[in-house]
Amino acid sequence: MAKFDTIKENYTFRRLYKSKHCYVYPQIVVYVAKNRLGVFRYGITTSKKVGNAVTRSRCRRVIRAALSMYKDEIESRNINASYDVVFVARVKCAHVKSFELYEPIGESLRRSGVIK
Repeated sequence: MAKFDTIKENYTFRRLYKSKHCYVYPQIVVYVAKNRLGVFRYGITTSKKVGNAVTRSRCRRVIRAALSMYKDEIESRNINASYDVVFVARVKCAHVKSFELYEPIGESLRRSGVIK
């Protein structure tokens, strides 16, 4: 079963920003790279351009809720989930619901090979 973990180290975020697999949507930007840990790790970044602290926190909650819809799919298929994924919130992310991010997150995870 795949395990979910969060990315906390700055050097891991920088490594993902330099990765070749970047998927851009109006609400979010998704960076994906393989890791050698055998664990699916994700990180969420919101800059001050998005808004004040309340708005940035809401963006993180919305992205986390949309990702949790795919959590069961990744765990149930028992796939090789050794990927690092970083979600960067854009300004439009502050005005969307989690189900509106469901499709962009799913499309980027499918295109990168995380889920089939």
